[in-house]
Amino acid sequence: MKLQSQLNVAFTALLLVILTVTGFVIYSLILGMLINDERAELRQKGELLVQVINEQYGTREGIQSFSSFLKQQDLQLFLYNRNSDQILASTLPERYVEGFQAMNSFSGAPDELMEIGSNKFVTSRILINPPVSGLELILLTPLNDLQAVQQDFFQRLLIVFMIGAAAAVGLSYFLTRKLVTPLSKLKVQLKKIENRKFDELEPIKATGEIKEVGQSVYEMADELQRYVSSQQTFFQNASHELKTPLMTIQGYAEGIRDKVFDEEDQEKGLEMMVTEVNRLKMIINEMILLAKLDSESETYEPEEVQAAELIGQVVDRALPLVNEKGITLNHQVDADSTLFVDQERLLRALLNITFNGIRHANTRVDIMVKGSVITIEDDGPGISDDLLPHIFHRFVKGKNGETGLGLAIARAIVEQSGGRITAGDSVLGGAKFTLSFTI
Repeated sequence: MKLQSQLNVAFTALLLVILTVTGFVIYSLILGMLINDERAELRQKGELLVQVINEQYGTREGIQSFSSFLKQQDLQLFLYNRNSDQILASTLPERYVEGFQAMNSFSGAPDELMEIGSNKFVTSRILINPPVSGLELILLTPLNDLQAVQQDFFQRLLIVFMIGAAAAVGLSYFLTRKLVTPLSKLKVQLKKIENRKFDELEPIKATGEIKEVGQSVYEMADELQRYVSSQQTFFQNASHELKTPLMTIQGYAEGIRDKVFDEEDQEKGLEMMVTEVNRLKMIINEMILLAKLDSESETYEPEEVQAAELIGQVVDRALPLVNEKGITLNHQVDADSTLFVDQERLLRALLNITFNGIRHANTRVDIMVKGSVITIEDDGPGISDDLLPHIFHRFVKGKNGETGLGLAIARAIVEQSGGRITAGDSVLGGAKFTLSFTI
């Protein structure tokens, strides 16, 4: 069953339950309310009649004269004498009078219903002054009359409920359709993402949480598209980077096998083959490291590291290359600066960035640590504008680059450390790399 149908069925079922319970409660309460209202109305009428009796028919002869007056009223009542247990006057048929007397109905509580056979009556009993006279006026209304009013009221209420339910179900269908339609459209867009038809994605009109979900889906699609593109670029670049040394090795190997080289060229060829094999080994090792960084995040073991100690290790390991290039490596670190990182991996990232700066620097490389921010900059030619947006991508390298994986590895390590790495221009004239970590 589709979601729209499920929502409509659930809403309709809930509505029916609510209306049924409400109708049952109202039906149960309405009769009691009618009885109370009718009893109060009878009492008002009875008190008026008693007032007339007291004022105009105060004597016994007057009471007898009042009996004929009562029979002329459009009321159902008894004039009852408690002392003698006699009905002095009545507007009801004689069979009711005899029936009530036979069942001793007049001895009941004032708020009780009087019964005769299957008929019930709502009563209101008013004493006539003086109380010692024992005279009591009893007004009655058949319960059937009130039940008829109850049935009529409930029928009208049922009609109102049915009209309201129909309107509510129609509104429910409209709202659920409005709610489900964006989901159906979103499903179509997800199918396009599944088939990698990123160029065919279309925005959907929605509000609330569905709009947020749709936005998340589009952001996921953009990220997936970038990932697919980067993977394609990665494999293209990887095949190119691996193909070049392999072709060199193959060429020298075939030349040596076919003895087309003299002894000196053979030695040169073997040397070149060893160099290219080492280059291949370095590329493959760095590709394996990148794969591990992407897939084995559980091996990352962060700890609190003193920034001064970490930068000291970077300077010590970079010293041979610094001496070879004849440049100056400056470093300045806040004494109390600490980082919560995997020390070995972050050391690898800092070495990659530092070695990259040393290779491109003219005279100096500066490393500075302030708080949780590390900057590494040089006075070399800097990063070209066309290369800057892709500087951290795999196999993207500058003029003096080696494998094109060093900065990609650095970015992966920094991001795995919960940090962020950016590249830009340095005030020294070269490149500047900024590593920011959360404390």
